[in-house]
Amino acid sequence: MDLVRALEDANLAVLLSAVAHLTGDASWIERDDTKTFFRLRNPTRMDDQVAADIRAAAALVLAAPPAPSGPPSPELLVQIATFCAGEPVDPEYAPLIAAESDFDRTDPRRFAWDTAAHGDRAGAFRVAIIGAGLGGVGMGIRLGQAGIPYTIYDKNAGLGGTWWENDYPDLRVDVPNLFYSYSFAPNTDWPDHYSRRAELQSYVERTADAYGVTEHVQFETEVLAAEYDPAAARWTVRVRHGNDVHNSEYDAVISAVGMLNRPVLPDLDGLDAFAGPQFHSSHWPNDLDLTGKRVGVVGTGASSVQLVPAIAPDVAHLDVFQRSRHWMMPNPFYLRAMTDGERWLMANVPHYAGWYRFLEFWNASDRMYSAFRVDPGWESPEQSISAPNEKLRILMTNYMRTQLEGHDDVFDRMLPDYPPLGKRILQDGGWFAAFTRDNVVLVSEPIERIVPEGVVTADGVTHELDVLVLATGFHARKFLWPMEIRGPRGTLQDQWRDEPRAYLGITVPGFPNLFCLYGPNTNPVVGSVIFMLECQIDYVVRCLALLVERDAAAMDCRQDVHDEYNERVDAEHEQMVWRHPRVHSYYNNDDGRVVTNAPWRLLDYWRMTREPAPDDFEFVAATTLPATDTKVTR
Repeated sequence: MDLVRALEDANLAVLLSAVAHLTGDASWIERDDTKTFFRLRNPTRMDDQVAADIRAAAALVLAAPPAPSGPPSPELLVQIATFCAGEPVDPEYAPLIAAESDFDRTDPRRFAWDTAAHGDRAGAFRVAIIGAGLGGVGMGIRLGQAGIPYTIYDKNAGLGGTWWENDYPDLRVDVPNLFYSYSFAPNTDWPDHYSRRAELQSYVERTADAYGVTEHVQFETEVLAAEYDPAAARWTVRVRHGNDVHNSEYDAVISAVGMLNRPVLPDLDGLDAFAGPQFHSSHWPNDLDLTGKRVGVVGTGASSVQLVPAIAPDVAHLDVFQRSRHWMMPNPFYLRAMTDGERWLMANVPHYAGWYRFLEFWNASDRMYSAFRVDPGWESPEQSISAPNEKLRILMTNYMRTQLEGHDDVFDRMLPDYPPLGKRILQDGGWFAAFTRDNVVLVSEPIERIVPEGVVTADGVTHELDVLVLATGFHARKFLWPMEIRGPRGTLQDQWRDEPRAYLGITVPGFPNLFCLYGPNTNPVVGSVIFMLECQIDYVVRCLALLVERDAAAMDCRQDVHDEYNERVDAEHEQMVWRHPRVHSYYNNDDGRVVTNAPWRLLDYWRMTREPAPDDFEFVAATTLPATDTKVTR
C-alpha cells in the first residue's frame, strides 16, 4: 500500500498531530482550515475539499520527511495534545503523554542501574511471580531487563491469564487496543479497534517470547501458599504441579493473579439438577453447537452483553435472565475492523501510532473523570450526580430508546434506576438489537429454582431449556484467593477478610517483600488495566532496587503510611458515583466500602507510583542464606 492510498483512511486529528510533531511546526494545527475540525472533533463532518487539501499537504511532507528535530517542547506537546483531543489538555499531562505514547520508541520507563555493582548484586535476588497474564508477563519483562532472576507460576497451560481462561463467543476487550497494550511493546497490526480474545492472547504470547519471558514460566503449576520467614527474610512458596507438591524459597513474591479469574457460581436452588449442558461463561465448551437449541443465559453484565448478540442468530430460542440493569455506551468503533490503511499509517508514519494511542488514552480515561465525581450542589441526585453525569444519562437513555424502538416493555425493564457510571460501563455490540429479535426474550422475574427441564421464575413460569449458561461474573473482591499468604502477624486472608487494603494497592504492612499487581483499589474504571499494571510494575522494580542499593534483605510498608493512604482512598470514594445509595455492585463489600476501584485520575496514580519513597518502609538487614528447593511428601 502506498502513502497516498493509506492517507484516505487517516484520522485527520492524529495525522496533523503527527506531522506537527515530526516537523516541530505548530502551524499545522493552527491553520484556518483545521479550526473547524478542532471545534467539531469529527473528521467525517469536515468539508471534503478541506480534508483532501490536508491529506495532500501531509503527503508532501511524509514523502520526504525532515530529519528528526528531537522531542517537542512540553509547550508544543500540550498544544498538539489539545488539538488532537479537541479540547484543552492541562500542561500537567505533558510528562505522562511523553511516557505513555513513547513517540520515539525509547522506552522511557525502563529501569537502569546506577552502577554495575548494583546490577551484579541484583543477580543474587530471586523473585517468584504468581500468574502469567498481562501483569505477570510485564513484570517478568522488567525484572529480566534489570537482571533480577525470576520464576513465574501459572495454574493454566498457557499464557494470557483471563484471555487464556475465557473463550466464549465474541469475547473481546472493551478498551481500545492501541491503549490496551504495553507502552513499551506497541502493536501496529491490531485487526480490530477492540480486538477479540484470540488476538489478545496472541499478543501476550508474542510479547513474552520476544522478551524471553516464556522460558521462565512453570505452566500448570498452582501456588497453594506462601509463608514469610522473618529469621531468613525469605518467602517459602508452596506449589502443586499434578500430584507433585514442593517448596521453593524466594527473596520476594509478586502476585499478578488479577481479579477476573475465579468464576462466581450463583446460589440457585437445584442448579445441579439441570439435565442439559450447564456451565459458567468462562468455561465455554469448545465443541458446543447451539444451532436450533433453546438456551438460557443467567446475567446481563459484561460477558452476557458480548455473547448474547453472538449466539442469538443461531439458537432456536434465547431467554436472558436479568439480575441487574446496566448503562451502555454507544460506540461506532466497537465492532469496527482496522483498515489496511490505518495499520499502514501506524506502522510507517512517524508518531502516528503514538498520537493515536494518546487519543485513545484521553478519550478512555481522564477526560471522563469529572463524570464520576459527585457535585454536592447537583439538584437531581437521584438520577445523576453532576452536569457531565447527567449529559451521559441523557445520551445513553436516548440511545437505548432509539435501539429499542417499538419494544417499550423491554426498554422499561432495562433502563437503570441509578446514575450512569455507578457500575461498570458496557459497550453496545448488538445487545439491544438482539432483543428486537423474535427468538430472544428478556426475563426480569427473579429465578426461583432450577429444574431438570429448565428455569422456574418467581411468577411460576417454567422456561424450558436445552443449555444453561451462567454469565455471573467473578470473585473480584477476593484478592489472592484461594492461596494462603502467611506473614509474621498471621495470614493475609484473616487480615483482609472482606476489607482488602494495601498501600497504593501494592504493599501490605506485616508482609515484607510481598507486592501486589492489580491489588485492592487499583481497578481503573476510568482507563486501562495495562496502564495501572505498568505503573505498579515500575514501582515494584524500583522497590527491589532499593533493597539492592541499600544491601537490605527486606522492606515492609509502615502501618501509618498504609493507614493514611487508605483513609484518603475512602475519602475520595465518598465523592464518587459508586457510593451512590442506589448503586450495588462487586465494587463494594458487604458494608458498602469500595474495595476494587481506584478513585484517582490516571495522572494521579502515575505520579504516586513513579518512585517509591524509602521513608514509607522499614528495612531489614541483609542475610546470606542460600535458596533451597525441597520436596514435600504427603
